[in-house]
Amino acid sequence: MTHRLRYLHGENIDSPAKKQAKKTARKPAAVTSNDKPLAGKTLRGKAKVLSSKNVYQGKVFWVTRDEVQEPGGVTATRDVIRHNGSVVILAVDTKSNPRDPGILLIRQYRHAADQFLLELPAGRIEKGEKLIPAAKRELIEETGYRAKKWSVHTKYFASPGFLSEAMHILLAEDLTLGEAKPEEDEKIELHMTPLSEVLRLIHAGKIHDGKTLIGVLLYASLRRK
Repeated sequence: MTHRLRYLHGENIDSPAKKQAKKTARKPAAVTSNDKPLAGKTLRGKAKVLSSKNVYQGKVFWVTRDEVQEPGGVTATRDVIRHNGSVVILAVDTKSNPRDPGILLIRQYRHAADQFLLELPAGRIEKGEKLIPAAKRELIEETGYRAKKWSVHTKYFASPGFLSEAMHILLAEDLTLGEAKPEEDEKIELHMTPLSEVLRLIHAGKIHDGKTLIGVLLYASLRRK
């Protein structure tokens, strides 16, 4: 309707030839291989460590100050919290209610977060320890549960900007309850919670622990498939 009114009021309307000429004039020049932006390239490899100094040694982690040359040519100083990595146990009870399985959550006080948190059981991997043995040990220590069936669920990095810790989430099934063996500084409550309720708590903003969000939401997504 707009173009029809313009024509009736006597405005100049370009001919098809003129329109094609304008399109050709606006067409950008072809980009040669040498002109491709850096964002289009895929960098590979690892950083070259020019120097590394241990600036802190703790019970659970240590901190290094590294001078590195990273892929792409960037040279920088990086302070990194070093950690052996952790296992996270997504313990699932499918026997009681297969349609809405129970998810084993623990509740404990976290000083760094300054609050009590609901979360999946987890713990650090000891030097030289394999994933499943580490997960079995942590599950027994914190909850007393044992599992007959184990599988790797996923792996992620908690905060790769400055923390080397890799979090390995393992799925534990076919559970039996035994005696827990928590460490002296661990005061833990057990909460076997239906998956539907855990999802409700997540969407209501009641669960703030990252490993729990990742583990449970991925599990729920795989169940839907």
